[in-house]
Amino acid sequence: MAVEEKRAWIMIVVTVVSYGAYLAVVLGRSGDSPLAQAPYVAALLWSVGAAIVASIALHITVALLAPEGDNTKDQRDREIHHFGEHIGQSFVAIGGVAGLVLAMAEAAPFWIANTIYLAFVLSALLGSAAKIAAYRVGFQPW
Repeated sequence: MAVEEKRAWIMIVVTVVSYGAYLAVVLGRSGDSPLAQAPYVAALLWSVGAAIVASIALHITVALLAPEGDNTKDQRDREIHHFGEHIGQSFVAIGGVAGLVLAMAEAAPFWIANTIYLAFVLSALLGSAAKIAAYRVGFQPW
């Protein structure tokens, strides 16, 4: 398995675990009150921060454990990386527009923040899944 494919798997696992933990904390805190009134800021910041730290640590670990020549990227790796990033970025744009629409509709900050966070999560998942699919199924640049 190529190092870049391992990095895509790391991104999927870290994203799912951190977002799942975030949802568990926020939904657990809501209790009987409306969800928009649940305290979410600290949980959001901690989950994003923990995801960044875990991702960096796991990427370093994979790079250190890889054989000498496996850390070099060839043209195919670069094209697959760009392909996955372009696909994943579509959700960043969708999330930004959705956040703007919610702000213009004067929605609660809870919904705006969570919409944007979900867009980042979906971006990471979709981009990483596209990279993995390109490595597993095959990749033909257009």
